[in-house]
Order: sequence, then structure tokens, then C-alpha cells
Amino acid sequence: MAMQASEIESLIREAFPDAVVRIDDLRGDGDHYAAYVETPAFKGKTRVAQHQMVYAALKGRMGGELHALMLTTSVPKDA
Repeated sequence: MAMQASEIESLIREAFPDAVVRIDDLRGDGDHYAAYVETPAFKGKTRVAQHQMVYAALKGRMGGELHALMLTTSVPKDA
């Protein structure tokens, strides 16, 4: 079963309450998403580490319920 965009956003916000999060369904099929996550928690982390943090927030759903996620992460300019 595919995940809803709102569920993806909720899991990410649970891990990063101060984050700016945008989720887009790329194909309209509930299976291919793009996520933008901006949070001060990423400060000083490599891009790989930032992505790993987001995948951890998804609690093992990546590759199962969530088939594809194009991920963009960022640190706020004022962080």
C-alpha cells in the first residue's frame, strides 16, 4: 500500500518539529514523491547525513510503503 503525502510530512515533522517541509506527488500515483526539508538540525551535517536523518524519520517505510523519494535538504540561512 502506498503512503499518503500527509503521512510522509507527519513523520518528518515528528522528527524535525521546526522544519519547513514540502511534499509533492510527482506522478499522482502515491508512490513517487519529492520532499524538501529545511531545518537547523542539518547544520554541520553532510548532505548524505542529512538524507540519512530524513530516512530515519520515515521509520523503515522507505523501499516498502514508500517506493521513491527525491529528497532535497537544506539548512536555513539564519541557522
